[in-house]
Amino acid sequence: MRHPAATLAWLLLTAAIGVAAYAAQGGRHLALYAVSLLLGAALLSSEFGFTGSLRRFIVDRDPLALRAPLALLGLTTLAFAPALASGEFFGQPLGPAAAPVAVQVAAGALLFGIGMQLASGCGSGTLFSLGGGNGRMLVVIVFFCAGSFAASLHMDWWASLPAADPVVLGERLGWPLAALLQSVAIAALWWWLGRPRHAGWPRLAAPWAPARAHSPWPALLALAILNLATLVLAGHPWTITWAYALWGAKAAVILGWDPATSAFWQAPFQSAALARGVLDDVTSLMDIGLVLGAAGAALAVGRLTLRFDRRPGALIAAILGGLLMGYGARIGFGCTIGALLSGVASTSVHGWLWFAAVLPGTWLGARLRPHFGLQ
Repeated sequence: MRHPAATLAWLLLTAAIGVAAYAAQGGRHLALYAVSLLLGAALLSSEFGFTGSLRRFIVDRDPLALRAPLALLGLTTLAFAPALASGEFFGQPLGPAAAPVAVQVAAGALLFGIGMQLASGCGSGTLFSLGGGNGRMLVVIVFFCAGSFAASLHMDWWASLPAADPVVLGERLGWPLAALLQSVAIAALWWWLGRPRHAGWPRLAAPWAPARAHSPWPALLALAILNLATLVLAGHPWTITWAYALWGAKAAVILGWDPATSAFWQAPFQSAALARGVLDDVTSLMDIGLVLGAAGAALAVGRLTLRFDRRPGALIAAILGGLLMGYGARIGFGCTIGALLSGVASTSVHGWLWFAAVLPGTWLGARLRPHFGLQ
């Protein structure tokens, strides 16, 4: 069903934020906003998400469920390598998504895995689902912000746990060799997961099975290219969850919290972000753009449906899921986008650690879903 009034409102709001983004930081900022609109449209149109794929892999024991995420990891690795090898793009320094190989990364991914199954969406999933009209995701995002902010106040303690310095294979081995080795490993795993299995590991329907009537490859290519565009425009790969910590801190300031009481928020980057407007922050702007891009894609095909699951169990799961994802993403240096996709594509070892640790979290979260009335 088409919504002319909603379409007009979308056009006006999208244009207004674009003008504000340009006024805040100029043309590069506006370009990043455009990229985020396309990301939202690509995610909504393809319905790509890590949450469902990981759940099918762990709970349904469907090996094919990991093939699309693995393909995206491989494509983005190949896209990133030349840019990261150059180190700059028209004067913009470029850096990988790197983080320590640390206990806190594993703990964060574990908590995030539980939370995203209760929330029925990861960092990007909550945003594009909200853009498609799922009001429950507003609850998830509010408590995602609360969890991220709470974790930011505990970062010193988590940083005191065992950790090794960041290991970026591209910097250790050279970008051509690192990208080649990682891509070959991903391709081998992708092929292995498609092999016929014994009776104990059945071959179930893959994501984007033929019945879905479309191929995953256009969406995967689009996401890889748009992440590359984010890298060259922002200087760092696509991230989602830093914005939630920032929004939580801004809300806390309004409620009377003093940033001077937190070492984390006194650091130069965090302090500056807290002092500036929301649209000055790249991740915040792109998260907002992602929601609008998804909404625009839904409106374009008449699929925008406003809905809100008011069942008590679903709301409690949204609250718990948001808190766990927020806390886990902050201590784990990102979500399925910032830590897993961008981290692995940057050849950072912490991305693979995050990937391994999110799997048991997915198992635990999926086992909890029926207790809240979730399928």
